[in-house]
Amino acid sequence: MRSLDFLREMDNLRREINQAFQGYGLIRPLGTTFLSQGTSLRFPLINISEDKEHVYVNALVPGVNPKQIDLTVLRDTITISGERKPFEEQKGQIVHRCELCSGTFSRTLELPADIDPNKIEAECIDGILSICLAKAEHAKPKKIDIKLS
Repeated sequence: MRSLDFLREMDNLRREINQAFQGYGLIRPLGTTFLSQGTSLRFPLINISEDKEHVYVNALVPGVNPKQIDLTVLRDTITISGERKPFEEQKGQIVHRCELCSGTFSRTLELPADIDPNKIEAECIDGILSICLAKAEHAKPKKIDIKLS
């Protein structure tokens, strides 16, 4: 019973914090709430980085079959879409909480530079999709020599 009381108290705390934000006229992005139940974050979670030659995208896609992921790149945008299969209940089980989201997903992100569509590599290992995108030639930094007079 103690753990049930603890969970009730945490849920009450979550409600109070959300009401406090609403009372000050603060709007939470995308309807998120503090310690909200279910998924309020965008899926998949993404990291984007770059160096002089490439843009790197890492996406967390646990539970998604890499063959079910579609990547689309157009100039400076990337779209990652796919489907995560639903949790299958076992016969005789009673589900008390189900927070693992399932269904189709699609996330489009702006990249920091235009991409060469012929130089893209992607691999998925242990639920992490790693994408290496070569920058288009016109998007790479160029050193300009200054003439002296």
